[in-house]
Amino acid sequence: MGDFFNRLSRVFRGKANEGVAAIEDATFESTLKQTVRDMEQELSKVIRASADAMSNYNRLESEYQKWVSQSDDWKAKAKKALTAGNEELAKKALAKKTECDQQVGSLKPSVEDAGVVRDKLKGQVEQLRKRIAEAKRNSSTLIARKNAANAQKKVAQVLAGVHESDNAFSVLKQFEESVEREEATARAYEDMAEGSEDEALAKEFSALDTTDGDDELAALKAELEKEKNA
Repeated sequence: MGDFFNRLSRVFRGKANEGVAAIEDATFESTLKQTVRDMEQELSKVIRASADAMSNYNRLESEYQKWVSQSDDWKAKAKKALTAGNEELAKKALAKKTECDQQVGSLKPSVEDAGVVRDKLKGQVEQLRKRIAEAKRNSSTLIARKNAANAQKKVAQVLAGVHESDNAFSVLKQFEESVEREEATARAYEDMAEGSEDEALAKEFSALDTTDGDDELAALKAELEKEKNA
Protein backbone atom coordinates (compact mmCIF):
# COMPACT_ATOMS: atom_id res chain seq x y z
CA MET A 1 0.00 0.00 0.00
CA GLY A 2 2.86 2.35 0.82
CA ASP A 3 4.41 1.77 -2.61
CA PHE A 4 1.06 2.57 -4.23
CA PHE A 5 0.79 5.94 -2.46
CA ASN A 6 4.42 6.72 -3.29
CA ARG A 7 3.76 6.07 -6.96
CA LEU A 8 0.54 8.09 -6.83
CA SER A 9 2.42 10.96 -5.19
CA ARG A 10 5.04 10.91 -7.96
CA VAL A 11 2.28 11.07 -10.56
CA PHE A 12 0.68 14.11 -8.90
CA ARG A 13 4.03 15.82 -8.41
CA GLY A 14 4.94 15.11 -12.02
CA LYS A 15 1.70 16.63 -13.28
CA ALA A 16 2.14 19.62 -10.99
CA ASN A 17 5.67 20.19 -12.28
CA GLU A 18 4.42 19.96 -15.86
CA GLY A 19 1.78 22.57 -15.06
CA VAL A 20 4.29 24.90 -13.46
CA ALA A 21 6.69 24.41 -16.38
CA ALA A 22 3.90 25.25 -18.83
CA ILE A 23 3.05 28.42 -16.90
CA GLU A 24 6.71 29.44 -16.71
CA ASP A 25 7.09 28.86 -20.43
CA ALA A 26 3.99 30.90 -21.23
CA THR A 27 5.04 33.75 -18.92
CA PHE A 28 8.79 33.55 -19.56
CA GLU A 29 9.28 37.16 -20.65
CA SER A 30 7.09 38.74 -17.96
CA THR A 31 8.61 36.52 -15.26
CA LEU A 32 12.14 37.40 -16.34
CA LYS A 33 11.35 41.11 -16.35
CA GLN A 34 9.73 40.79 -12.92
CA THR A 35 12.88 39.08 -11.65
CA VAL A 36 14.93 42.08 -12.76
CA ARG A 37 12.45 44.42 -11.06
CA ASP A 38 12.78 42.37 -7.86
CA MET A 39 16.55 42.77 -8.07
CA GLU A 40 16.11 46.54 -8.46
CA GLN A 41 13.87 46.57 -5.38
CA GLU A 42 16.57 44.74 -3.44
CA LEU A 43 19.04 47.38 -4.65
CA SER A 44 16.75 50.10 -3.33
CA LYS A 45 16.71 48.40 0.08
CA VAL A 46 20.50 48.13 0.10
CA ILE A 47 20.82 51.79 -0.92
CA ARG A 48 18.54 52.82 1.95
CA ALA A 49 20.60 50.75 4.37
CA SER A 50 23.77 52.26 2.94
CA ALA A 51 22.34 55.74 3.28
CA ASP A 52 21.60 55.06 6.96
CA ALA A 53 25.13 53.77 7.46
CA MET A 54 26.62 56.77 5.69
CA SER A 55 24.44 59.13 7.73
CA ASN A 56 25.66 57.47 10.91
CA TYR A 57 29.26 57.79 9.76
CA ASN A 58 28.80 61.43 8.83
CA ARG A 59 27.24 62.18 12.21
CA LEU A 60 30.05 60.44 14.12
CA GLU A 61 32.68 62.02 11.90
CA SER A 62 31.20 65.47 12.45
CA GLU A 63 31.10 64.90 16.21
CA TYR A 64 34.68 63.62 16.15
CA GLN A 65 35.96 66.58 14.16
CA LYS A 66 34.15 68.96 16.54
CA TRP A 67 36.10 67.61 19.51
CA VAL A 68 39.35 67.58 17.52
CA SER A 69 38.76 71.22 16.62
CA GLN A 70 37.96 72.15 20.23
CA SER A 71 41.08 70.34 21.41
CA ASP A 72 43.17 72.35 18.98
CA ASP A 73 41.39 75.53 20.07
CA TRP A 74 42.08 74.96 23.79
CA LYS A 75 45.69 74.15 22.97
CA ALA A 76 46.00 77.48 21.16
CA LYS A 77 44.43 79.24 24.15
CA ALA A 78 46.86 77.55 26.54
CA LYS A 79 49.76 78.81 24.45
CA LYS A 80 48.27 82.30 24.43
CA ALA A 81 47.93 82.22 28.25
CA LEU A 82 51.55 81.12 28.70
CA THR A 83 52.68 83.82 26.32
CA ALA A 84 50.85 86.29 28.50
CA GLY A 85 52.58 84.79 31.60
CA ASN A 86 49.35 83.38 33.03
CA GLU A 87 50.18 79.77 33.89
CA GLU A 88 47.01 79.26 35.90
CA LEU A 89 44.87 80.15 32.90
CA ALA A 90 47.05 77.98 30.68
CA LYS A 91 46.45 75.02 33.04
CA LYS A 92 42.69 75.56 32.84
CA ALA A 93 42.87 75.63 29.03
CA LEU A 94 44.92 72.44 29.02
CA ALA A 95 42.37 70.77 31.29
CA LYS A 96 39.67 71.60 28.76
CA LYS A 97 41.91 70.27 26.01
CA THR A 98 42.26 67.01 27.95
CA GLU A 99 38.48 66.66 28.15
CA CYS A 100 38.27 67.18 24.40
CA ASP A 101 41.02 64.65 23.79
CA GLN A 102 39.12 62.08 25.87
CA GLN A 103 36.04 62.61 23.69
CA VAL A 104 38.20 62.28 20.59
CA GLY A 105 39.69 59.04 21.92
CA SER A 106 36.30 57.55 22.72
CA LEU A 107 34.79 58.51 19.35
CA LYS A 108 37.69 57.45 17.14
CA PRO A 109 36.96 53.64 17.17
CA SER A 110 33.29 54.26 16.41
CA VAL A 111 34.20 56.58 13.54
CA GLU A 112 36.65 54.05 12.13
CA ASP A 113 34.13 51.19 12.39
CA ALA A 114 31.42 53.30 10.79
CA GLY A 115 33.85 54.18 7.99
CA VAL A 116 34.57 50.50 7.35
CA VAL A 117 30.84 49.70 7.19
CA ARG A 118 30.24 52.68 4.90
CA ASP A 119 33.00 51.66 2.48
CA LYS A 120 31.85 48.04 2.48
CA LEU A 121 28.25 49.00 1.72
CA LYS A 122 29.37 51.38 -1.03
CA GLY A 123 31.29 48.53 -2.64
CA GLN A 124 28.34 46.18 -2.32
CA VAL A 125 25.97 48.74 -3.85
CA GLU A 126 28.31 49.24 -6.78
CA GLN A 127 28.66 45.48 -7.25
CA LEU A 128 24.90 45.03 -7.11
CA ARG A 129 24.41 47.82 -9.67
CA LYS A 130 26.77 46.03 -12.05
CA ARG A 131 24.99 42.72 -11.55
CA ILE A 132 21.60 44.27 -12.25
CA ALA A 133 22.92 45.98 -15.38
CA GLU A 134 24.30 42.63 -16.52
CA ALA A 135 21.01 40.93 -15.68
CA LYS A 136 19.13 43.45 -17.82
CA ARG A 137 21.44 42.79 -20.76
CA ASN A 138 21.18 39.04 -20.27
CA SER A 139 17.39 39.18 -19.91
CA SER A 140 17.07 40.94 -23.27
CA THR A 141 19.30 38.31 -24.85
CA LEU A 142 17.42 35.45 -23.17
CA ILE A 143 14.05 36.82 -24.29
CA ALA A 144 15.29 37.11 -27.88
CA ARG A 145 16.70 33.57 -27.77
CA LYS A 146 13.49 32.23 -26.21
CA ASN A 147 11.34 33.87 -28.88
CA ALA A 148 13.59 32.52 -31.63
CA ALA A 149 13.47 29.02 -30.13
CA ASN A 150 9.67 29.15 -29.84
CA ALA A 151 9.37 30.30 -33.45
CA GLN A 152 11.67 27.51 -34.62
CA LYS A 153 9.71 24.98 -32.57
CA LYS A 154 6.41 26.26 -33.95
CA VAL A 155 7.62 25.96 -37.56
CA ALA A 156 8.88 22.43 -36.93
CA GLN A 157 5.57 21.43 -35.33
CA VAL A 158 3.57 22.89 -38.22
CA LEU A 159 5.67 21.07 -40.80
CA ALA A 160 5.39 17.83 -38.85
CA GLY A 161 1.68 18.28 -38.15
CA VAL A 162 2.23 17.88 -34.43
CA HIS A 163 -0.29 18.99 -31.75
CA GLU A 164 -2.79 20.33 -34.30
CA SER A 165 -5.61 18.18 -35.65
CA ASP A 166 -6.53 20.86 -38.20
CA ASN A 167 -2.96 21.50 -39.28
CA ALA A 168 -3.10 22.67 -42.91
CA PHE A 169 -0.09 20.62 -43.95
CA SER A 170 -1.60 17.52 -42.35
CA VAL A 171 -4.93 18.09 -44.12
CA LEU A 172 -3.17 18.57 -47.45
CA LYS A 173 -1.30 15.30 -46.94
CA GLN A 174 -4.59 13.54 -46.23
CA PHE A 175 -5.98 14.89 -49.51
CA GLU A 176 -2.89 13.66 -51.35
CA GLU A 177 -3.25 10.21 -49.83
CA SER A 178 -6.96 10.16 -50.77
CA VAL A 179 -6.18 11.09 -54.39
CA GLU A 180 -3.46 8.43 -54.53
CA ARG A 181 -5.93 5.82 -53.30
CA GLU A 182 -8.46 6.88 -55.97
CA GLU A 183 -5.79 6.72 -58.65
CA ALA A 184 -4.76 3.24 -57.52
CA THR A 185 -8.41 2.11 -57.60
CA ALA A 186 -8.84 3.50 -61.12
CA ARG A 187 -5.74 1.65 -62.33
CA ALA A 188 -7.08 -1.54 -60.82
CA TYR A 189 -10.34 -1.18 -62.72
CA GLU A 190 -8.41 -0.43 -65.90
CA ASP A 191 -6.36 -3.58 -65.44
CA MET A 192 -9.54 -5.59 -64.94
CA ALA A 193 -11.11 -4.08 -68.08
CA GLU A 194 -8.02 -4.84 -70.18
CA GLY A 195 -8.15 -8.44 -68.97
CA SER A 196 -11.77 -8.82 -70.10
CA GLU A 197 -10.99 -7.53 -73.60
CA ASP A 198 -8.07 -9.94 -73.98
CA GLU A 199 -10.27 -12.85 -72.93
CA ALA A 200 -12.94 -11.94 -75.53
CA LEU A 201 -10.34 -11.77 -78.27
CA ALA A 202 -8.96 -15.14 -77.25
CA LYS A 203 -12.42 -16.68 -77.53
CA GLU A 204 -12.88 -15.26 -81.03
CA PHE A 205 -9.61 -16.76 -82.22
CA SER A 206 -10.47 -20.05 -80.55
CA ALA A 207 -13.74 -20.15 -82.49
CA LEU A 208 -11.79 -19.93 -85.73
CA ASP A 209 -9.90 -23.07 -84.81
CA THR A 210 -13.03 -25.06 -83.87
CA THR A 211 -14.27 -27.60 -86.62
CA ASP A 212 -17.89 -27.07 -87.50
CA GLY A 213 -20.28 -30.15 -87.66
CA ASP A 214 -21.15 -29.46 -91.31
CA ASP A 215 -17.51 -29.72 -92.32
CA GLU A 216 -17.22 -33.13 -90.72
CA LEU A 217 -20.34 -34.35 -92.54
CA ALA A 218 -19.00 -33.16 -95.90
CA ALA A 219 -15.74 -34.93 -95.28
CA LEU A 220 -17.56 -38.18 -94.46
CA LYS A 221 -19.64 -37.93 -97.66
CA ALA A 222 -16.52 -37.40 -99.74
CA GLU A 223 -14.96 -40.48 -98.17
CA LEU A 224 -18.00 -42.65 -99.04
CA GLU A 225 -18.09 -41.31 -102.56
CA LYS A 226 -14.47 -42.23 -103.00
CA GLU A 227 -15.10 -45.80 -101.79
CA LYS A 228 -18.04 -46.19 -104.21
CA ASN A 229 -15.99 -45.14 -107.19
CA ALA A 230 -13.26 -47.46 -106.24
